[in-house]
Order: sequence, then structure tokens, then C-alpha cells
Amino acid sequence: MLNRFEIVVEDWVIRKRLEDYLFDRFPDLSRSYIREIIRDGRCEVNGRIENRGFRVRGRDFIEIELDLARQTAMRPEPIDFEIIYEDSDVLIADKPAGMLVHPTNFERSGTLLNAVAFYLRNRNTSHSTVRPGLIHRLDKDTSGIIAISKNASFHRALARQFAGKKVDKRYFAVVEGLVADNAGRITLPIGRFAEQKIWDVKPDGKPSITEFSVIKRGNRRTLLEILCITGRTNQIRIHLSKIGHPIVGDEIRGGGKSARLYLHSAKLSFRHPVSGETVNFESPVPAEFGSILDS
Repeated sequence: MLNRFEIVVEDWVIRKRLEDYLFDRFPDLSRSYIREIIRDGRCEVNGRIENRGFRVRGRDFIEIELDLARQTAMRPEPIDFEIIYEDSDVLIADKPAGMLVHPTNFERSGTLLNAVAFYLRNRNTSHSTVRPGLIHRLDKDTSGIIAISKNASFHRALARQFAGKKVDKRYFAVVEGLVADNAGRITLPIGRFAEQKIWDVKPDGKPSITEFSVIKRGNRRTLLEILCITGRTNQIRIHLSKIGHPIVGDEIRGGGKSARLYLHSAKLSFRHPVSGETVNFESPVPAEFGSILDS
């Protein structure tokens, strides 16, 4: 059964892809189903049928027809995962390397959101359904801290902080080679090459800024602390490879073959939208980072 929804896009949304906006708005629906709805013309923005890449902005008016019975994207599954922090609004998890954050067209199970959905369903004692929502993402091969909202209002509030660059999120990475400078700033623009279906440095790409500082130099590799000023797709991998220091395990960009990608989301700090207090979370750098650094 199709249900009709009328949505006024939040003021803080700036040029977000229609597909991504709807996927965040309806997290229980699969991305492939949302794409199908858009492709079939059952979604209008400001009275016009648009494609999935259309950039929505605050106060855009979306009309869409959806079958909520298709809510299969986050089938609850009993999978163990580590919780760093939890309250009534947010869950901070420590994702292992090799685990997808959310289901895709090809992998529908075994993801972090499948695990969180099961955990919240069994912890929830009320009659309402708690739907976990991703505020930001980590690549499958990246480990570490990730924030998952429990309600729409918290999701919107923290997403505004991410969009406004008011969140401090830091990574640790082991890169090939000995980085000469103790600190640096990379400002190469990043864009998508449609034919190759890859993201890379592109002259007409979006402004992208990555800052790094050296934590330790090993025999032939370097441990870096990284701050992403912007949040482009694969930004850290792309930027580090372009300065001649690809991340260990990033085979596509010259990092060589390894047991894992040596990139870890280690620190997250933001103002809690409910309490108003600044909260700080840390995930220890995995032990294997030290081992590969000194090998």
C-alpha cells in the first residue's frame, strides 16, 4: 500500500542529494527502493520530477509515495558490537574494520545498523519503535567511533552541527613512507569521475581540506592524527595518496596489500543537542597500528 508524504526540507540542509536526503529521512527503507521510487516519477520536488542526484535545499517541498511495508533495510540481527556511550537520544558505537555501516543492494545483513536495530528493539520497553539513524558514516574498512541517533529531532540537531563544521572528528592513520613535515594542510579539490565511477582530485571538484600532524615515525611508515575540515567521499584516502603517503592497506591508491585498512576514527566531540554540554568520546588506536608502524 502506498502512503503519500509531504515534506518541507529543514532549513539547515544545503545542496544534499535527493537520494541521500530521503535515505536519511526513511532509514528503514533500502536505498535501491528509494532509487526505484525516484526513477518511476513518484517523487516531486517543488512540483517537478527530479533525478536522484538533484540537490535539495532548506524549504524545498517534497511529495513522495512510499510503501512502508518495504521496510527491510535494517532487519534486526543479533550481532555483537561495542558501545562507547548511550543515552535516550544517541548511541556512540566503536565499529570494527570490515563491517559495513548500513545495508546496501549487495549486502543486506551483517551491518552495524542491523546490529543496532536488534539491540534497540530488545532494550526498548515502550510501545514505540526506536529507529536508529546514521548522522555520519564510516567506510567498511575504517574502524572506530560513529554516532547513531535514536530519534529524528536529535538526528536533525546533530546533523546541523556536522553541516556547520561544529563537530571535532579526528582520525589516526598509518601511512607509507616517512612524512617529513610535522604538520600539514592539504587543500586539493575532490570530485566524482562519472565514467570511472570513482572519487579523486578534480580541478572542478568541491573544496576539500585535510589537516594532519605526525604522532610517530616508524622504520618506514608514519602514524598521523588527521582532522577533516570538510567531509568529502574518501577524502582522507585521496588526499594522503596525492601527497605521496597512501594509507597502509589502501591498495587502490598505492597503500599496498595488508590485513586491513589502517584508518581509525579515534575522537569525536560535539555539543549535545539536549543537555547543551560538550561531550567527548575516544576509541583507542588498535594495537595492530603500532605493530605495522614498527615492522
